[in-house]
Amino acid sequence: MTTATDRFRGARDFLLAHREDWAAAHAGFEWPRPDRFNWALDWFDVIAEGNDRTALHIVEEDGSEVRLTFADLSERSHRVANLLRERGVAAGDRVLVMLGNQAELWETALAAMKLRAVVIPATPLLGPADLRDRVERGEVAHVVVRAGDAAKFDEVPGAYTRIAVGGTPEGWQRYEDAYAASADFVPDGPTLADDPLMLYFTSGTTARPKLVEHSHVSYPVGHLATMYWIGLKPGDVHLNISSPGWAKHAWSNLFAPWNAEATVFLHNYTRFDAARLMAEMDRAGVTTFCAPPTVWRMLIQADLTQLRTPPREAVAAGEPLNPEVIEQVRRAWGVTVRDGFGQTETAVQIANSPGQPLRTGSMGRPSPGYRIELLDPVTGAPGADEGEIAVDLSTRPVGLMTGYHGDPERTAEAMADGYYRTGDIGARDADGHLTYVGRSDDVFKASDYKISPFELESALLEHEAVAEAAVVPAPDPVRLAVPKAYVVLAAGWEPGPDTAKVLFEHSRRVLAPYKRLRRLEFAPLPKTVSGKIRRIELREATAAGSADEYREEDHR
Repeated sequence: MTTATDRFRGARDFLLAHREDWAAAHAGFEWPRPDRFNWALDWFDVIAEGNDRTALHIVEEDGSEVRLTFADLSERSHRVANLLRERGVAAGDRVLVMLGNQAELWETALAAMKLRAVVIPATPLLGPADLRDRVERGEVAHVVVRAGDAAKFDEVPGAYTRIAVGGTPEGWQRYEDAYAASADFVPDGPTLADDPLMLYFTSGTTARPKLVEHSHVSYPVGHLATMYWIGLKPGDVHLNISSPGWAKHAWSNLFAPWNAEATVFLHNYTRFDAARLMAEMDRAGVTTFCAPPTVWRMLIQADLTQLRTPPREAVAAGEPLNPEVIEQVRRAWGVTVRDGFGQTETAVQIANSPGQPLRTGSMGRPSPGYRIELLDPVTGAPGADEGEIAVDLSTRPVGLMTGYHGDPERTAEAMADGYYRTGDIGARDADGHLTYVGRSDDVFKASDYKISPFELESALLEHEAVAEAAVVPAPDPVRLAVPKAYVVLAAGWEPGPDTAKVLFEHSRRVLAPYKRLRRLEFAPLPKTVSGKIRRIELREATAAGSADEYREEDHR
């Protein structure tokens, strides 16, 4: 009899066998769709049995480190599950987990899955106001947090169980008691595939965070596609730089690497140090590396040749990576950073997977198991050369959310007429490669020409003076709107009219006349706690006007 574990392994092994043959993988891959599946019990515990290979390796800033094998984590999560059960955690209960990159985070995630509890991941950067919203809307029954963050909950009302890691503040229960609990765990019932597993609050770049619900298959099984994009295989050592609490952390620090039976490696630091990071990558033998564009842009400010053994695979996610950054990494490491596109609502939908021919600026082709359409912005019909990126639901991919929890109207709107609409605009070339244009609410018109902020930001980043940039529309009485750039300068450059003139000249040289920058301001970029640029704040600031703004007509 074929079990759910067998079907999962078969799908996994098919992707591994075709890891550099996108055409075969896309044509032949079929999602395993079990009726019952618990990834922690039916996959992780199975691969962990008697397995003394390192599953989790964490290096702290002071040089101390933690190494846990697959067998270690299986046993520890059994003990934690038994403790949580004693403390009242039951199937369907909401558990808010607010921990850093520490072993207890992975132990708790696995334990909660085994109990069929619903995890609400939260970054330790959240304050009391955000936590009140999560506890209230998430209907939280239990919280597991670092002792140092416990005081934040003094201002968060609710009758939830309070469990602290690394100390026992007054009124809190001690997490470490779990290590004395029984190592024998017996599930209290079967896990249905569509049982809820995770509730994610999105980062809220434009509005109040949405509450995204995932099931016991949508993320665990869905991230087979993410494993494929990264190019992970058994025995790899994978480093993903991501803050706990956000979807990308689960993508690449939990499901994708352990789907591949790879090691999760992390280096904790309080202040980013490119040289130290590369030294730790060399020491740990990192073979696959994922980082957000912000980190890649900081890395290229350093001497990349300090990394003696570059990773075999390098990817970027969160926001599109600019071509100039990709080229600098290629020159230093001989490795091409490959983009991928996905959302909290999905696994990776579109990607440059290993072996694919790469097109400059393209984010690749649809992931195995996904059919992607571009919907015409006027008619909503599929088949457009440029339009809203949408997932065809006629063969619904496993790696898609259940819906927006508690918001059936928003769910219905997002999945109307047989398509899940991403809210992002893309363009497709004749060979099926897709290029990111921008969020539907970020693209704007100037003199009736459509402007993609991403294209202009990429052009700016080609100049050595620019470390980061964000482009938004600025009101103009003649053109309706003109492009304005907010710029963070690289080391050695000073804000002022001379630097503004240099950047305006660069804009005129590399951009078509209708695209070139007309306004410029040197200022830090507002970001969400997950690191995404909050363009809504920049648009609001631009509309209000600024005395620190430079205008192109004054710097010719």
